[in-house]
Amino acid sequence: MRYNEKELQALSRQPAEMAAELGMRGPKKGSVAKRRLVKLVVNFLFYFRPDEAEPLGALLLERCRVAQEEPGGFSISFVEDLSRKYHFECCSQEQCQEWMEALRRASYEYMRQSLIFYRNEIRKMTGKDPLEQFGISEEARFQLNSLPRDEQTCTGSQLGVLD
Repeated sequence: MRYNEKELQALSRQPAEMAAELGMRGPKKGSVAKRRLVKLVVNFLFYFRPDEAEPLGALLLERCRVAQEEPGGFSISFVEDLSRKYHFECCSQEQCQEWMEALRRASYEYMRQSLIFYRNEIRKMTGKDPLEQFGISEEARFQLNSLPRDEQTCTGSQLGVLD
């Protein structure tokens, strides 16, 4: 994936949908959990040392799986390599559930499918396409059949890491 490091750093400073200090363990064997400030901004999960303003890295929440681990913990793995997991430890099971739900809703594909669903519901109720007024109703990205069948059901993720 290509990205502009300055733009990602600017994005990391934007208001977060969620932010908390969590225990975080990377995918390397023998990795130890460390306290990290974790911020969800749009479809990026940024992680910082608690006392620093610049992110250590970022996970792009596309083509990923979010799974419950031990009580109060969850993991993020990527479809390209499901064995490569990032583990997170929360203060409570409730906090863990909140994070898992927010992460699952953060992907572009989830947002796109939600837009398509609500677009169709509004069309059923009003008889009009709500996207027509914006001149984008015929764009392929807003059509459910624009992706291959296997991609329509995937809620996955890719990885972008800042160094």
